[in-house]
Amino acid sequence: MSPCDKYHAKGRKPFKLGLQLLKIVIVTVQLVMFGLSNQMVVTFKDENTAAFKHLFLKGYRDNNPHAVYTQQELYGLINFTISQYLSLPQISLAQYAYVTNAGVNGSSLSLCQRYYRRGSIVPVNDTFDIDPHVVTDCIGLNPLTKASALDNGDFRNFTLKFYKLINVTMDFQLKAINIQTIINNEIPDCYTFAITILMDNQAHSGKVKVRLYNQPSIKECKDPNVSGHGECWGGGANELSHGLSHAVKCTAAENYAREFFDVLVALVCLLSLLLCGRSIVRGILLQHEFAQFFRSRLCRGVSWSDRMEFINGWYLLLIISDVFTIIGSFIKIGIESKNIASYDVCGILLGTSTLLVWVGVIRYLSFFQKYNILIVTLRAAFPNVIRFCCCAAAIYMGYCFCGWIVLGPYHVKFRTLSLASECLFSLINGDDMFVTFAQMEHSGTMVWIFSQVYLYSFISLFIYMVLSLFIALITGAYDTIMAQTQEQVRITDLHAFIAECTDTPSSGKFRVPEGSPCSFLCCCK
Repeated sequence: MSPCDKYHAKGRKPFKLGLQLLKIVIVTVQLVMFGLSNQMVVTFKDENTAAFKHLFLKGYRDNNPHAVYTQQELYGLINFTISQYLSLPQISLAQYAYVTNAGVNGSSLSLCQRYYRRGSIVPVNDTFDIDPHVVTDCIGLNPLTKASALDNGDFRNFTLKFYKLINVTMDFQLKAINIQTIINNEIPDCYTFAITILMDNQAHSGKVKVRLYNQPSIKECKDPNVSGHGECWGGGANELSHGLSHAVKCTAAENYAREFFDVLVALVCLLSLLLCGRSIVRGILLQHEFAQFFRSRLCRGVSWSDRMEFINGWYLLLIISDVFTIIGSFIKIGIESKNIASYDVCGILLGTSTLLVWVGVIRYLSFFQKYNILIVTLRAAFPNVIRFCCCAAAIYMGYCFCGWIVLGPYHVKFRTLSLASECLFSLINGDDMFVTFAQMEHSGTMVWIFSQVYLYSFISLFIYMVLSLFIALITGAYDTIMAQTQEQVRITDLHAFIAECTDTPSSGKFRVPEGSPCSFLCCCK
């Protein structure tokens, strides 16, 4: 029965429906609040990473792989990076601070080279002698002793063993503060960026690939002071001490308000979880009672399809959503209290829970016949669609592996198995067809001919046959559902048993006596 039918039948107000509507609102608001905060965190990290690449990589250009090709260029890159690092306070547009004791021997920056213990390559004789054991040599540099470092020239005398070199790394850490969170009346976060510059010579191909990695960590700032931001942030310069104290108190109050809202969301979801769990338990108990009635009175069993009618899949969906929301809410509280920094995990949990909550709205729309067509069609087409997808997936994976191995060395869109799958999926939807053909390198006639046959056959097979058949399955299920509305539908044992009850919801025979004791979480008989 729908919530309206239950109200007419038992006189119960649809508080569960009201709870779900309330949950939709507060969960969506919680996700939006977290999304705005997370967006600033990700933006701050990305912008700092871009700034580091321009600061420390000589000749860096956006969206272009960085590499050096001569010994002089490699030495020049190392010297440039160290010089920029030592002069960072004078050249950077942002406020960065060095982190001491982060490198070797208590230094701030570590310059290391990794090379084979013994390596001798003689191409003229087609011979080589390599000991695969790796040796690591490192020196440290402290920006506080810049003058002595320049005089001694330790890093300038750092000799690279090119004939057996594997890679060169430079590791250091910088501190920064993300003050843009003040816009949302939040206390700014303090960041520590662990930066690694890798110069990869593992292939010994004459091209040393240069990459910069940035791993940020977030923690609570010490003694945060903010003033002059409206009434909430206190007074001006004449009342600086009072304004700072009032600002911190106001920010703390707003943080407590956000944490209270997160706790409220968790409690509402916990209540929803208990109610949905109670409905699942009631359905299971009623299923056993129904099966026992058929065995004792009619001497026959109940099919699994009839048994599953008692298990409401929408309640399972809501339970999963509630669990994700509760876990994500407590992680969000930890993030706001600066105890943890699991933004990605929290975003995935809250985003998935919000998705499931909004999908659950379809359950209430399904009580109306005109809005139920989507769910009924998907339910009817699901078994055939799954079988069809299993068959199509075998062909698709064959094309993925073939494209990755054969075309990967010559086409940027097939470099990895994941890229090959993404490219083929885009081709199925008609995206970037000309670009995929045009970017094929003409390295050899045989490979080029194979690529043409490969791409034409895949596009023809999946667009004109597989995709058309997939749409036909959905359309066929829809036509079947529409035809059943005009024909006699096969009645199952469960629906035949229910049809014996001719009392309408408004007849009053479903109402529980007013004096009947009934617990909120226990089942009533």
